[in-house]
Amino acid sequence: MLSSTELTGACETHLTAVDGHKLHPDAAEAYLSMQKAAAAEGIKLAIASGFRSLDRQLSIWNRKWRGKLPLRSKEGELLDISNLDDVEKMHAILHWSALPGSSRHHWGSDFDIYDPRPFQDSELKLQLVPREYIDQSGPCHELWQWLTRNAHESGFFFPYARYQGGVAQEPWHLSYRTVSQPCHKQLSLELLAETIDSLAIEGKPIILNNLAQIKNQYIDTITEDDGWTTIWCG
Repeated sequence: MLSSTELTGACETHLTAVDGHKLHPDAAEAYLSMQKAAAAEGIKLAIASGFRSLDRQLSIWNRKWRGKLPLRSKEGELLDISNLDDVEKMHAILHWSALPGSSRHHWGSDFDIYDPRPFQDSELKLQLVPREYIDQSGPCHELWQWLTRNAHESGFFFPYARYQGGVAQEPWHLSYRTVSQPCHKQLSLELLAETIDSLAIEGKPIILNNLAQIKNQYIDTITEDDGWTTIWCG
């Protein structure tokens, strides 16, 4: 069980270093085992993003709210922030970015994964968009196919395997179930409210007024299965 400050990303005492990133020790051990299994089949795994601190998530949120970072529709099209009211802006941010204090990346159980080989000695840049993984011509398609068949054997699942009305589909996002499941249960509405109330976060009144809906729609709505059954079997 994590402390409240570990759970909300305010400290890093629950983490260890792996491949230039930080993960929970149990998730790190499982990742290295999965990486070894993938290598045996000619697949290369690398972490694009591991632990994300509360301060970093807060910076992303505030810059998006102020229009310093782009806001996109569910279809990925750029939005004109001047045409959005505060509630619409809040939902636009939440579709692509977690509410500070609620990110699964805070726990050290979750990370974004990619195949680094297509991006070496190339002008190609990783964007973390679904087509890079799902499209047959995508640079991470082979990796994604391997993960959908094998990641569950190492204890991982895809919490955003498909869009369910909350967070966008993220075929690159893996979660180590043994760590993330109890963390998810620990993250109460009361703790979220206390965390948001303590932050210098843009849109605080709107967030607090809609926090129960945010938790239900963007935090609790995940794919509890391994993701691969629906993807491969329809």
